[in-house]
Amino acid sequence: MTTSLGGRTALVTGGGSGLGKAIAVALAAAGARVIVTGRTEDVLRHVAAELATRSRPAVCDVSDPASVAALAETLADEPISILVNNAGVPGPVKPLVDIEPGEWDDVFAANVRGVYLMCRAFLPPMIERGAGDVINLASVSGKRPLPRRTPYCASKLAVIGLTTTLAAEVGPLGVNVNSLSPGPVDGARMHRNFRLEAERTGVTYADAERAFVSRAALGRMVTEDEVAAAVLAMLAMPGLCAADIDLSAGMMAR
Repeated sequence: MTTSLGGRTALVTGGGSGLGKAIAVALAAAGARVIVTGRTEDVLRHVAAELATRSRPAVCDVSDPASVAALAETLADEPISILVNNAGVPGPVKPLVDIEPGEWDDVFAANVRGVYLMCRAFLPPMIERGAGDVINLASVSGKRPLPRRTPYCASKLAVIGLTTTLAAEVGPLGVNVNSLSPGPVDGARMHRNFRLEAERTGVTYADAERAFVSRAALGRMVTEDEVAAAVLAMLAMPGLCAADIDLSAGMMAR
């Protein structure tokens, strides 16, 4: 599927690395002007330089209302019609009874409040124009058990609920809101999880990885590029609204 986004401006949170960077690259390749946000200016400038004239870096902590308000003011001259809420944190890896309230709040601040604040700040111009797309990055972990990851799973299910309700509010006004739920994505975050699991259980890193990916029908994780391609595919379907797309290589809840 090819998607032409010429003439459109996209805003990608958490765009400095990983999934955010892959999505930003794909959007730029499809012709969009891409604004990448994150908390580290040097990293964002590097990504923007890679995308050349089609990108602009903008520092923002999506969990901070003042930071998001400042970003909206800075970008007031940008006709943003695509918002990809990708920024988030993995949170602690331990049983719920060992999780401190501050750890729980940190996960929800980044993963849920950040989506709310960005939508609150950047939806009004889309509503005024009667057109726009919002894609929120959720996770299959919001829809199936993942022991020792309670705050992360709960936050991602909250994103799905936010998405469907917001779609009902702004869909009639011309703005499509959807969520994308990747399964485990091959990258630094999953490598960290495999290392921690190996240390916890006393198995090798390879055994920890093998046990995990065996839950997937395809016997593997998805890639960052596959997630980025899914974002483009969603933007190419004008009738898609209030949907949650599962991209998990067939990850099973077992």
